[in-house]
Amino acid sequence: MDKLLYIAASGAKQDLLGTAVRANNLANAQTTGFKAMLENARAMPAYGEGTPSRVFSMTESPSNNYEGGAMIQTNRELDVAIQGDGWFSVLDSQGNEAYTRAGSLQMGADGSLEDAHGNTVVGDVGAIFLPIPLSNINIANDGTISVRPQGAPETVLEEVGRLKFVNPNVRNMERGEDGLFRLKDGQQADEDINVRVRTGMLEGSNVNAIEEMVNMISLQRHYEMQVKLMKKADTMDMRGNMLLRII
Repeated sequence: MDKLLYIAASGAKQDLLGTAVRANNLANAQTTGFKAMLENARAMPAYGEGTPSRVFSMTESPSNNYEGGAMIQTNRELDVAIQGDGWFSVLDSQGNEAYTRAGSLQMGADGSLEDAHGNTVVGDVGAIFLPIPLSNINIANDGTISVRPQGAPETVLEEVGRLKFVNPNVRNMERGEDGLFRLKDGQQADEDINVRVRTGMLEGSNVNAIEEMVNMISLQRHYEMQVKLMKKADTMDMRGNMLLRII
């Protein structure tokens, strides 16, 4: 009975972990540039005395769904969305380069270009700083940033930098706890000048809310089944003890 109880309990635990992954996806269904986390379970033999004839499940989140999200038109000059494959480069809280698809940019108090979470945006020659005050800003489809200083004629545009885009193989990328992506080997990705963006647009989350809800319901039903198995194991164990008392 101990083996039955252990396997049922481990299955229930993995169902809870899978539910947490699906719940996180649902919570970010409206998050700009969010990539859904994938979750699956694999069978693991339960080793012990005798032949490992029983197996238990192990839930993993081995990768992410890297498909593009829907394009949302905002007409905001600092909103940019990558067309096709590619990533924006930013500096994380430790000052290391990381990557994101969220293109809702903003200007810091010191003129630094930041993402919505306050991470400094990286250009082809380092962090990007905009001259302040300014009257207009334009981001071309190749990431080139041009501004019109305040008081300058409308025809005057000053180029201040270019966004750094990368396009590594997604198999070599992983998501950090801060939601940013990095290369698994810890190295910086090479710049890709072929990546293009659209200004006044944002890439929405690629989470399919209906699919996530269906998967959550399935995991909850499976969890209930595991709990019933645990109760059954407890009942069988109790009846076995009663038989021993009779003997």
